[in-house]
Parts: sequence; structure tokens; C-alpha cells
Amino acid sequence: MWSAQAHPVGRRKRPAVNPIVSFSCPQPALAPPCPWARQAVPGMASSLAECAEGGHFHTVTPLLESWALSQVAGTTVFLKCENVQPAGSFKIRGIGHFCQEAAKKGCRHLVCSSGGNAGIAAAYCARKLGIPATIVLPEGASQSVVRRLQGEGAEVQLVGKVWDEANLRAQELAKRDGWVNVPPFDHPLIWEGHVSLVRELKAALGTPPGALVLAVGGGGLLAGVSAGLAEVGWQHVPIVAMETRGAHCFNAALEAGRLVTLPDITSVAKCLGAKTVAARALACTQELEVLSAVVEDREAVDAVQRFLDDERMLVEPACGAALAAIYSGLLGRLQAEGRLSPTLASVVVIVCGGNNIDSRELQELKAQLGQS
Repeated sequence: MWSAQAHPVGRRKRPAVNPIVSFSCPQPALAPPCPWARQAVPGMASSLAECAEGGHFHTVTPLLESWALSQVAGTTVFLKCENVQPAGSFKIRGIGHFCQEAAKKGCRHLVCSSGGNAGIAAAYCARKLGIPATIVLPEGASQSVVRRLQGEGAEVQLVGKVWDEANLRAQELAKRDGWVNVPPFDHPLIWEGHVSLVRELKAALGTPPGALVLAVGGGGLLAGVSAGLAEVGWQHVPIVAMETRGAHCFNAALEAGRLVTLPDITSVAKCLGAKTVAARALACTQELEVLSAVVEDREAVDAVQRFLDDERMLVEPACGAALAAIYSGLLGRLQAEGRLSPTLASVVVIVCGGNNIDSRELQELKAQLGQS
């Protein structure tokens, strides 16, 4: 009855365009073209000062104990609520750090390819820094995401069917003078920014959890969390890395022992839609204990609905993949099989984001998957 597949990983060594639809929204009338243009813009000086002094754009998010998920898991479950970040997802941590560094080096225009969350984070940072932004999304991107990006003052281009095709366009745009490509997941500065999440966990919990559950798309969150666990001395904490079938580039790479490219993204969890995972994500499996698991779309969407009912928070299917580790019973199965300790002190689930969903889209997904 189990459709999830868990793939334990040890520390062994492993081998290592379509037509463009463009939308634009004028930049705010007072916004200067770049951060070193020192016009008197409300809020601009403070943003630049914050950047110069090593500040950041993300917030310290709540770590909430979930009674409902704890009942399902049979142990205490904490929720790291990244869905309440200013840009709606954990992406603001790494992308905010990257954008600040780019601004310091004289960037005049930011460009980012995205399934939604990374683009919103980049557009948010660009607005705060006073730098124009162009965000490239796949053609099937949510209209709510397009509207949010336009509201942040970004130009939006829709290119290709999947993120990889949009990324090719972003790389081409970044060849322009003064333009900088913001990688959504595959860059050391991105991973460095995500480390802050683990620092917050250490400050809130004090003692390490028994396991940490997260969703994997391109692998940036996994890389950042792995670095954070090592930094705070929690490298013994196992990571349960969740994907949906049809967007399982990390699991496929583990099975092959090398990076592989999926032929297509068929999952409804479009924010997990990288066809090839970052090489750094594979390297993490040689340094920490990582359990890779794949769940079906229906399990991820069911987790979204149950989480809405239990916690009154609507998150996207990519986040539902992580929540499905609890709701589908996968965590208990890993314990029964000896892959996780049978007596976990606690479990932390990273609630990664909720930009690419609304109530109508949830109902459409459920109907598409034959769920009532």
C-alpha cells in the first residue's frame, strides 16, 4: 500500500526556445535604477544601509509545535514556517544574500528564472534595493505569481514549458552589461543564505531534533540546511528529503549514482520542477545522513488539504511533499525499517512556501487527481 520509496544514502563516494510572452510593470516612479544612485527615495537609504551593515531581507520565522501532526507522527512535530517570509518562502534567505552581494558589486539589473518562489524573492529584493528586475517563468506559471511579480515592479517573461527552458533565457539576458543572473538554487551564496534557517532552529530548540524533513527541488535548501547542520554541530541529524514523482531529480540521481536529467516534469508540484539537481545536493549525501523519498502527487495534495484543515495554512504542493512524510505515514515506515530511530525526540518539518496556490487552484488539483 506504500507508494513512497525511501532511498537511504551512506557516506560512500559517488561519481560525481520557445516563443516569449513578456509582461511588464513600470518601476515605481521614485525608484532609482540602481542602489548607488543616491536619490532621496523613501526607505531606500535604510535598505542600502542595512545591506552595507550586513543586514538581511528575511525574517526570523516561527517554530510552532503542531498538535495535529504530532498525533499522526507519534512524536513531537515542529513546523518551521517559512511560508510567512515577506516573499512567501524560504527562498528569500539565500536569494536575499545573493542580491545584496550583487548590489555591492555594482549590479544594474537582476534577472532570475523561477517556478515562482525564487522569482518573487528576487523581485522583492530588487525592489528593496532599487534595482530593476526581470523574472523568467515557464509558460504554465500561476497568474497569481505573475501578478505578484508585477506588483513588485518586475518585468515578467514566460518562456518554455519547464524551468530549465526559462533558465536558458535568463542566462542569455544576463549577458547584457550590468545584468546579473540570480540562480534560484545552485550557488554558494544561496546556500550560505539558507544556513540562517538552521541557526534559528538551534536558537529555538537548543537540543537537536531527531530528524529534519524538507522538500527538494533543485537542491538549494538541502545544500543550505546541510551546511547549517554542520555549522551548529548537528551533522548527525538525519535529513528526510522529499520529492514528488515526476519531479524527482534528486532521487533519480541517487539511484544512478550521478547527476541525471529527467526527460520532463510531470508532477503538479511545479516548484520542485528542476530536471537536474544541483551537484552540491549529491555531495551532501557523502557528508550527512540523507534519506530520499518520493511520494505521489495525490499524497502531496492530500497533505496540503489536511494541513489547511489542521493548521489553517494553505501551502503549495511542493511543500505538501514535505508534509506528506508525516501524513502518509512514511516517517513511521522509515522508523519500522530501522532507517530512522524508533524513538525520535522530535521532528522538524520545513514548511517551505505557499505562493503558488490559492483555494481555487487547490480544488482544481484535487479534481485533476480524482480527489474529493
